[in-house]
Amino acid sequence: MRDSVDGVALAIFIALFAAVTVLGFVAARWRRGDLDKMDEWGLGGRRFGTVVTWFLLGGDLYTAYTFVAVPALVYGVGAQGFFALPYTIIVFPLVFMLMPRLWAVCRKHGYVTPADFVKGRYGSQTLSLVTALTGLLATMPYIALQLVGIEVVLLAMGIEGEWPLIIAFLILAAYTYNSGLRAPALIAVVKDTLIYIVILVAIIYIPSKLGGFDAIFGAASEEIPKKTTPTGAPASFIPELSAGQTAYATLALGSALALFMYPHVITATLSSKSSNVIRQNAVILPVYTLLLGLIALLGFMAIAAGIDPGENANSVVPVLFDKYFPSWFLGVAFAAIAIGALVPAAIMSIAAANLFSRNVYKAFLKRDATDAQQTKVAKLTSLVVKAGAVAFIVLAPTEYAIELQLLGGVWILQTIPAIVLGLYTRWLHAWALVAGWAAGMTCGTLMAASSDLKSSVYELDLFGATITAYEGIFALVLNLVIAVGLTLTLSAFGVRRGDDETAAGDYEELGEHRVEGATPA
Repeated sequence: MRDSVDGVALAIFIALFAAVTVLGFVAARWRRGDLDKMDEWGLGGRRFGTVVTWFLLGGDLYTAYTFVAVPALVYGVGAQGFFALPYTIIVFPLVFMLMPRLWAVCRKHGYVTPADFVKGRYGSQTLSLVTALTGLLATMPYIALQLVGIEVVLLAMGIEGEWPLIIAFLILAAYTYNSGLRAPALIAVVKDTLIYIVILVAIIYIPSKLGGFDAIFGAASEEIPKKTTPTGAPASFIPELSAGQTAYATLALGSALALFMYPHVITATLSSKSSNVIRQNAVILPVYTLLLGLIALLGFMAIAAGIDPGENANSVVPVLFDKYFPSWFLGVAFAAIAIGALVPAAIMSIAAANLFSRNVYKAFLKRDATDAQQTKVAKLTSLVVKAGAVAFIVLAPTEYAIELQLLGGVWILQTIPAIVLGLYTRWLHAWALVAGWAAGMTCGTLMAASSDLKSSVYELDLFGATITAYEGIFALVLNLVIAVGLTLTLSAFGVRRGDDETAAGDYEELGEHRVEGATPA
């Protein structure tokens, strides 16, 4: 880390940061709508087209996790860090199949959150509540990860202390409260442009200083086996046989299944103006995976460059940039990373606020709340969520920032049975789903706690064999087994099911003209 502040880099950083902050406030007038309504504040009016949705989802999916945590993990543990590449390929065919159905039924009935859908589908307020609380819980560490990204960038410029997080909190709080989802949607265009420029420069310029990619891969293959993972196991340049490959595969699969279950991703999806927009984005969003692969290679470049991040492994990329980029471009690069953290953090806080307002406040505290009252509560909740994320950073004992996101993945995976299976069938009983959720949450959390959150991979001894896999997959399997088994039991005893307010035709991927004009339930 720097001993002194780079004035030129800091000035450019502040200028770009200030520009997008202004843009966040201006967004309130973009595609003007009544921001006292949940549909307008929390979902951007549900009228974003293919291009805006592409930038919004790109800004939502490719976060500080991408620009900070993935290269740091590759730097620290080698090949295991590349699990992020296959999972972003696996996820988009799932999006193509599932999300248009969710969009159609949510638009038809005016659902704002996934918990709204669960309530309507199963007629269970309890299942809706646990779905909402899981989304809130899983979102907190994800927002924290974005703030970690901002923090390491400022540290790389020689700025220390807690106050950078406070500034990030205040900026996020101000423009999300004012403009809602329109702010990150507009800023995402600037964010993605800056990121593409910085990464393209980095993958051309830095290798030219290191002797090319042959030298980079050669250095990585020599140095990575000397490293150890957070749990003390040796790192590897390629996934080791059996246990290493199983862990790699289940991390990729589990992360893919979890990604579009997050409230912020569902929020961005529901803001689309039609199901066709979602399908088109499922086709073109894999372009970002190419960018992700190039970003992951920065971890190998840092090894070849002899970068020493000290005690903070997440600072690998900022320190690498600081070593090779001139001051003026360093400011651009650092601003790109920080803005890349602000955009998803804004969407996440909005999604979490929507969950609380709709599925806690209206459902339990004030059943007759008007749309304006729900929106006001959502705005206030978005402030509280950011404060909670800052507390998460201070209290969570993590070595790698990526573990924050992976822990959230363990939790959010437990909503798959209710949401994803619910798009096709309501055979599973609501109380069985609640029981399965409770078992999965408990199992996944205990597994994560057993390693002090230092790893999301768990070794399970089962029938004399040791299975090494992502904790979220273990928890999801237990969840499904209990949900199915208890459903059979409850059905045998004739336990009543809740009413389904949806109909088969509501899930059909019809044009937007069939559902235009729906209002929040």
